[in-house]
Amino acid sequence: MAEAFPVKPKLRPTSSKLTPTPEAKYWRSFKIPKDIETTPSKSFTFPINSIAFSPLAPHDFVATHSASVSIFSGKTLEPKPTISSFSDTAAAVSFRCDGKLLAAGDLTGTVHVFDAKSRSHLRRLKGHAAAVRSVSYPRAADKLHLFSGGDDSVVKYWDVTTEKCVFNLLGHKDYVRCGDASPISDEMFVSGSYDHRVRVWDVRVSNASSVMELNHEKPVESVLYLPSGGLIATAGGNFVKIWDVIGGGKLLYSMESHIKTVTALCMGKVARGSGEEAEENRILSVALDGYMKVFDYAKLKITHSMRFPEPLLSVGFSPDCSTRVIGTSKGNLYIGRRKAKVESEEVVGGFQWKIVEDDPGRKVLRPSYFRYFQRGQNLKPSEGDYLIKRPKKLKMAEFDKLLKKFRHREALVAALNRRNPESVVAVMEELVARKKLMKCVSNLDTEELALLLAFLQKYSTMPRYAGLLTRLANKVVELRAEDIKSSDQLRSYIRNLKRDVEEEIRIQQSLLEIQGIISPMLRIAARS
Repeated sequence: MAEAFPVKPKLRPTSSKLTPTPEAKYWRSFKIPKDIETTPSKSFTFPINSIAFSPLAPHDFVATHSASVSIFSGKTLEPKPTISSFSDTAAAVSFRCDGKLLAAGDLTGTVHVFDAKSRSHLRRLKGHAAAVRSVSYPRAADKLHLFSGGDDSVVKYWDVTTEKCVFNLLGHKDYVRCGDASPISDEMFVSGSYDHRVRVWDVRVSNASSVMELNHEKPVESVLYLPSGGLIATAGGNFVKIWDVIGGGKLLYSMESHIKTVTALCMGKVARGSGEEAEENRILSVALDGYMKVFDYAKLKITHSMRFPEPLLSVGFSPDCSTRVIGTSKGNLYIGRRKAKVESEEVVGGFQWKIVEDDPGRKVLRPSYFRYFQRGQNLKPSEGDYLIKRPKKLKMAEFDKLLKKFRHREALVAALNRRNPESVVAVMEELVARKKLMKCVSNLDTEELALLLAFLQKYSTMPRYAGLLTRLANKVVELRAEDIKSSDQLRSYIRNLKRDVEEEIRIQQSLLEIQGIISPMLRIAARS
C-alpha cells in the first residue's frame, strides 16, 4: 500500500465587510418618510440659511430661504403657510422658549417677531446698520428679551415688548455671524464673528462688555452652548473646537474632520431607550464638503459620518430625537425621520404590562409571511442566556460529493480537472484507504489517463508528494502499458516523466557530493 502524506488545506480568506456600530445604525435610521414625498428632499429656489425647531411638541420646524420663512409640521412634515413679510432675504430664525413666538432677522438689519401659530407680524426691531445674521431667544424662562448680531459688528440686546434696544454690546471688529443663548442663565449668551473671536456676554455686567473672549483663529461661522452650560462649541474654517467656559476659556479639543468650511452646528441626541437618562448628547456639524459629522464630545471622537450631494449650510435636530433636517446651498431640505413607537399599558392576569408597538401604519407580521418565521433571529443574547449555535453548513467540493456516493473513478477525475495538487493527493489517499485507487486507474479511459499522467509528470518530483506519486507512476505504467504504447500523447508524458526523474536523481547526487565535502569541514569547525 502506498504511503500517505498529510496535506495541509488552503486557508480561506475571511470577509472584510465591517459590521456597523449600534450608533451608526441609529443615525442611518433617519430616513425620508415615504408618505410625504417621493423625492429625496423638499426643494426651494434659494439657499436654506437657518433651521430652528420649536421646543414644544409636536416640534414644528422653520427654515429661512430668500425673503420667506417656511414652517413645517413636526407631526406630518407637511409645509404650513409661509411667512413672507420680509423686504429682503431672511438670514436667521429662532423660537421662543414656549414655542409661541418666533423671531427672524433679514438683510435690511431688521428683526421681525411673529406669532408661530397665526403667523401674524407682531414686532419690528430696527437698529442694526447692516444685515442681521444671528437671532436667539433666551432658553430658560425669559420671554421678554432676545439678542441679535449683524454685519455692523454689533450685538444688541432687545426688549421685545417696547421694541427698544436695551444694550449695544460692542467688541467685535467684523461681521457677527452666529450666537447662542446659555441653557442655564437667561442673562448670558455667546456670539461669534469673522474677526476670529468668540465673546461671552452677561447683561448683568454694568459696563456691557464681554466677560470672556476666545480666539478660534478662523472666521467663526457657528457657535453652540452645550447642555451643561459650562462648555461651548465653535465652528470656523474646517475646525470644530470645544472650550471650557467655567475653566477660564481653556481649549479642550480641536476637531479637524471636515475638508471645507464648517457652516453650522446643532445638538443631537442618541436615544438608547426610554427616559432622559437614556439619551446621550452629540454635536452635529455640517460643512461645504457635503458631509454631516456626529461628534461625541464626551469621548472626543467622531462616531458617524454621512455624505450629501450638495454643500450644506444649516442643520437642525428635534428635541424628541425623531427628526433631523439639513439645508443646502441649492435650496434642498433633507428631512430624515425615525420610525415612532407607541407605548400603551394593559392589565393581564392582575399585572400591569407596558406594551411597545411599532408605528400603527406598519404592516403586522402574520404566519402567512416568510419573515414571520425569521423574527427574533437578530436579537442579541443577554448575560446569563444559554446560547445554542447552529452548526455552519459546509460547502462540499464536487469530488467530496462523489466520494460520499462511492463513485470513485468520477471523484478522481473531478479532482484532476480542478488541477489542485493538494485536492488530488487527498482524493488519492482516500482511495488508497478504501483500496480502490488501482481499480480506478484500470477503469480510466484514454483522455482520463492522459490527465493522470500529466499530473504525475508535473508533481512526482516534488518532495511533498514524491512518496505517493512515484509509486503510483510505476503501478500506472505496469497496468496500462498497452494503452501507453498505442498513444503518442501518453508516450510523451512517460518520456517527460522519465526525463524529470533522471534530472531529479542527478540533482540529488550532486547534493550528496556537496554534503560529503562540507561534512568534514563542519566537524572540524565544531571541534575548534
